[in-house]
Amino acid sequence: MVAANFAKSLALVLESEGGNDDDPLDHGGRTSRGITQREYDAWRAEQGLPKIDVWTAPQADIEAIYHNEYWLPYGDMMPAGLDYMYFNNCVLAGPYRATVLLQQALGVNADGRIGPITRQAIATLDPTTVIQRYSAAASTFYRSLGQPRFLRGWLNRVAFVQNNALSMVT
Repeated sequence: MVAANFAKSLALVLESEGGNDDDPLDHGGRTSRGITQREYDAWRAEQGLPKIDVWTAPQADIEAIYHNEYWLPYGDMMPAGLDYMYFNNCVLAGPYRATVLLQQALGVNADGRIGPITRQAIATLDPTTVIQRYSAAASTFYRSLGQPRFLRGWLNRVAFVQNNALSMVT
């Protein structure tokens, strides 16, 4: 619904993701602005480009990955706020998990596919309510992972995203 919300959503996701990281306890490994080296290598190969260190990746590459791999195809069809929350969860937990959490919040069958039933629920339900339910579902998911080292950060991010998503609802 709000194609123009990608830029604002991207800025918030990048704020949450931070800069460069290579925490040995993080399964993602070497990461820059939320994009792992493994994902960046695959994306560059798909573009016919040589491998380079993700820490030196041009911002345009990072933005293209976020737009094409995490925002599309559903971000533009969601109401403002919910689009950002879904995008954030695609980045943080992967598109499948983001979809399951969204479907739990919508109260539809959580099959991980955004089909006509999920799209209808998105179009008819109150975005504020869905954002609040989505945050609760995400918090429950992150607690279930049993990774206390990262839990506080994940829960802080859920709260940050919820507050920003609610501020986008018109």
